[in-house]
Amino acid sequence: MRTKIVPDVAAALDGIPDGATVLVGGFGLAGQPIALIDGLLEVGTKDLTIVANNAGNGDTGLAALLKAGRVRKVVCSFPRQVDSWVFDELYRAGKIELEVVPQGNLAERIRAGGAGIGGFFSPTGVGTLLAEGKEERVIDGKTYVLESPMKGDVALIGAFKGDRLGNLVYRETSRNFNPVMATAATLTVAQVDQIVEVGDLDPESIVTPALYTDRVVEVGMREWLR
Repeated sequence: MRTKIVPDVAAALDGIPDGATVLVGGFGLAGQPIALIDGLLEVGTKDLTIVANNAGNGDTGLAALLKAGRVRKVVCSFPRQVDSWVFDELYRAGKIELEVVPQGNLAERIRAGGAGIGGFFSPTGVGTLLAEGKEERVIDGKTYVLESPMKGDVALIGAFKGDRLGNLVYRETSRNFNPVMATAATLTVAQVDQIVEVGDLDPESIVTPALYTDRVVEVGMREWLR
């Protein structure tokens, strides 16, 4: 039986190249793979494009990666909030690129990338700067814009439990972007609170099947919350 469990975060992140597009799960801090983000900071990978719901909180996690100058571009829905001072300072100084994508469109673009769909028409953003340069089409009297699929070289996701084959379950709202991002990357790396034996997970509760995961590392609840 082939296991996808790796011994530590360094092994989980091995081989991620400079310039990679990295999908990062989480909604704010909920479900964010903090241990993997910290590990990416430690190994020194740079010139990254980060795709996430927001552009970091406080001085930790994604914000720390941005502050260290490792990120070239951020693609997200909420770049500014009360504790996004790191991104705000970098953006105002012209040191980082930004692509704003409405939250529903972001999730659907990633889902389309994972499902092999060539694009979709959405009414969100019609008549705004976000629609500039995009194909428009009138469907049933309503204007839509064409949104392209989004994929990543790597997906870093956070889950509650995983088994040795790489099946994953999530805990409540920490599920958020993680499952859809797991489907849309060449390499999917998951940090989990706990690794269990094959058969211990209720098949009906598995959200991300092993088909989509490549590496799983156990970080424990304390690491998850730090």
